[in-house]
Amino acid sequence: MRLLLIKTPGGFSCADQSTADLHAKLKVGQTIHGDFKRLRNARFHRKFFSLLQLGFEYFEPERLNTKWGTPEKEFENFRENVTILAGYGHPVFNLDNTFRVKAKSISFANMEQDEFEKLYQAVLTVLMQKIPVLAQMGSDEIDRVTNLLIGYA
Repeated sequence: MRLLLIKTPGGFSCADQSTADLHAKLKVGQTIHGDFKRLRNARFHRKFFSLLQLGFEYFEPERLNTKWGTPEKEFENFRENVTILAGYGHPVFNLDNTFRVKAKSISFANMEQDEFEKLYQAVLTVLMQKIPVLAQMGSDEIDRVTNLLIGYA
């Protein structure tokens, strides 16, 4: 069962129909319990991905030829690398007993809003360090552009 509640001056109110239906079924004095999490700001989540997309568009990797072919520029790999460089990763073992760093999950279930806002700032710093065009723009201009990209402003 999933509850969605809104804090009001008088306590908590049902925020969706399924929560209201459950509330109606409960008898007065009946107790329920659960683990509650504050929902993240979905609009800020979209802004984060706009920031990543902006960085990805300006990212110009070197052209290399390897025994596996020419590497391609890929958004998901870019997102994971930036997340790790921002300090949000953890080491995992490979089958050959070497290790690599895996990006921390940024899903709504795995990261609270406060931590996500810190990640945003750390990613902004990484992008400005690694992508010269963004360093020239500065953080205020980057913030303005990402807001425009999602209609946030």
